[in-house]
Parts: sequence; C-alpha cells; structure tokens
Amino acid sequence: MFVHDIYTRIQAEAHKVIVGQDEAFEQIVVALFSGGHVLLEGVPGTAKTLMAKTLACLVDARFHRVQFTPDLMPSDIIGTQVFDVATGRFHLRRGPIFTQILLGDEVNRAPAKTQSALLEAMEERQVTIEGERHPLPEPFMVLATQNPVEYEGTYPLPEAQLDRFLFKVRVGYPPAGAETEVLRRYHHGFDAHDLAAAGLQAVIAPADIARCRAEIAAVTVEPGILDYITRIALESRRSPDLILGGSPRASISLLLAAKTYAALQGRTYVTPDDVKYLAAPVYRHRIILKPEAEIEGLDADAVVRRILAHVEVPR
Repeated sequence: MFVHDIYTRIQAEAHKVIVGQDEAFEQIVVALFSGGHVLLEGVPGTAKTLMAKTLACLVDARFHRVQFTPDLMPSDIIGTQVFDVATGRFHLRRGPIFTQILLGDEVNRAPAKTQSALLEAMEERQVTIEGERHPLPEPFMVLATQNPVEYEGTYPLPEAQLDRFLFKVRVGYPPAGAETEVLRRYHHGFDAHDLAAAGLQAVIAPADIARCRAEIAAVTVEPGILDYITRIALESRRSPDLILGGSPRASISLLLAAKTYAALQGRTYVTPDDVKYLAAPVYRHRIILKPEAEIEGLDADAVVRRILAHVEVPR
C-alpha cells in the first residue's frame, strides 16, 4: 500500500531527530492523513515543537509558529486589510494562519476571542476577513500546545474549540534510555533548530497527501465495527463518571482515525484494536468528568478504559 510505504519512510526519517516519542508522533501523523488537528499537552521541553517542525519538513509543507499571549489579537493570526497610500487602495496582509502546518504554542494563554479566530479555519479551511472568504492551502493542520501544570495567566479552551481537535495527544517524559540517547546526540552536535544538518529529508509533497487520503477512504469497515464505535459513544453518555459524554463528532473522528491507522499499518480493513488504541486521544478532551470521579482519582483516560471495558468487542 502506498500509505504504508510512505509511513514507513516517515518513521525512518523522523527517528533521525525524534527520540522516545514514537506514539505521540504516530498519532500526529494519523491526524495529518485524517485531515484533523491535534492538541499537544505536555510540560515544556518534551519535543512538542520539534515534532511539529519535523512533520512539516517530512511532508515539505509550509510551516508557521504563533506564540499565543494574553495580548494577541485575532488579526495577528488571520491578517487584516491595510491601506496602501501609494495606490490609494486596501490590500490584504495575510496572517500566519495562511500556511499548511500551523503551530499554536501555548494556545491557552490567549483569551477566548483570539482562540475563536481558529474555529472557522479548523472547521472550514477558510478565514473571513472584512466579509470576504479566503481559502486556506491544502493540507491545512493546526498543532496547538498547552502546559498541563501551569494555570497562571491561562484561559481554558471552550468546548467548541476543543471539539475541533481530532486528538488530544499527551506528550510525556521519554524513557530513561531514550533520554540518554537525546543527550548523546546533543553531545555530538545535534541542533534542533537546524534539522537539515541532521539529514532530515522530505518524504512526500503536500500534493501526495490527497492520494494517501483516497487510499484511506477505501479502507473497509465492517458493520460490527461501526456498531462498536456507536456503542462506545452511547456508553460514554450514560457513564456515571461523566457529566458530558462523546458527541457524534467524536464517533466520526474515531472512525476516520481508525481507518487511517489501519492504512498506516498496511491493512485494508479496520480491527477493534484500532478503535481501542485511538479511543483515548479522540475522547480525552471531549468528555467532562464529574467531581466525584476526580475525587476518586480518575482522569479522562481511566474513564475511557472503564467505558471500553463495558462495551463488548465485536468478533
């Protein structure tokens, strides 16, 4: 399969610069080929920015980074009309959102008005400026980061914003052996700001992603798998641990992501294990726990595991 071959090459190239974050990077690639966006959650220094820059290099995509701050305005992201004195006319000064892979660093540091500037772009792949619609290039992907332990000067992302992300990927500390390998590479001159020096090369062009997505669309999904995804959503809505369960958008996201993951593994069909593997990143930012569940020490992932345990796996 073309998708599987491309993914194998992406993995090989990514290992030149990324160490100890294989699962997180894999899920980012799944989101890219699914046409989705990713919220990366992790403490500073765990390679979130490096993974975003690496992905952009591997698919030869245009890349912009925006540092979200409390004084950031929507026009700083999408752009604005500027008057040209020489011509006596207005022209559009495009913002950094006119790119293919956008890294929104510390997205929860900007107020809701600025966060909402991403909503139209993430959902409709366009922005509206002064009543005029401007399409965004394909592929278009938002990778947003947030720090899970720092709440000073932050604004919680609204549910509508969170629901636009296909995945919430938790980026943790690498294993001890992987961290030692990181140190060894830096000792020998690795520079995260100069990926070309590490020998990183593009694997595909952005135009090839359309071919990958066409192949993914043809992946077979048996009726039993569709029913399994539905029953997971229903179980989340009646879970005693949750105030809010998964929406139909969560079910759609899980289906599309499972098809992509199956294709990346070289299969033309989805298995229940594909669904189970991706359930947590699809659901963890879409469900709201009851206070009693949090007091019990549960988090979103633990609740998702409980939900999966209550839903019969199709044969």
